[in-house]
Amino acid sequence: MKARNNNHNVNHVPVPTLRRLPGYLSYFKSLKINGVDYVSSSQIAITFKMDHTLVTKDLAHTGVKGRTKVGYQVDQLIDTLINFLDFNSHENAFLFGVGNLGKALINYDGLTHYGLKIIAGFDVDKNITGQSIKDVKIHHLDAFRDLSIKTPARIAIITTPDDGAQEVADLAVAWGIKAIWNFTPQSIRVPAHVIVENTSIYSDLAVIFNRLNK
Repeated sequence: MKARNNNHNVNHVPVPTLRRLPGYLSYFKSLKINGVDYVSSSQIAITFKMDHTLVTKDLAHTGVKGRTKVGYQVDQLIDTLINFLDFNSHENAFLFGVGNLGKALINYDGLTHYGLKIIAGFDVDKNITGQSIKDVKIHHLDAFRDLSIKTPARIAIITTPDDGAQEVADLAVAWGIKAIWNFTPQSIRVPAHVIVENTSIYSDLAVIFNRLNK
C-alpha cells in the first residue's frame, strides 16, 4: 500500500473545500475527455453556480496556479487534485453489513479508482457469510477481531441496520479502526481521535422532497 501524502495536512483545509474538490476533479476529467486544455476560475464557477473567488481560494489550497487571461491547465489540475486528495494511494477498508447497500459498495469500482479498497465484509446473516462478492470474502462478525490483526485496515464502512451501528462502531474502534464512514442515520459515538463521516441518503432525500413539494 502506497504511503499517503500528508504534506497538505500542515495547513488546515476547510471541510467545505474538501467536499468541493472531488466535484472539481470530475469536471476537469470531463473537460480533458472533450479536448479542453485550459479552464478559468470563472468557467468553473459558472458550472458549479458559485463565486469565482471561492473557486480560486479552493484551488489555492492545493498549490496549483493559473495563468492570467489563460486560466488553469486542465492536465495539471487533474494531477494536482489526485495527489492532493490522496486518490493515487490506496487505503484498505472493512465493510460491516452486507445488505443491498453493502453489496452495492463492494461492487462499485469507483471506490477503488479513488483510493479505497474494501478487503473484507462482515455480517451476522449465515445466508451471506462464507460467500464472496468480486473476490471480497464475507465473514461472520465474530471473525473480525482475528482478521483485523492479520490483515489491518484503518477504515470501517458501516451499512448495517440502524440499531446495530453503535455496536459495530465500538467493535471496530476497539480493534484499531481510525476512521468510520457511516451510511446509517444513527448517530454513533466514538473517541475523539476517531474520524467519523456520516453519509445519510435519508437526509438527502428529505431535502429533495422538501424542495420538490414546497
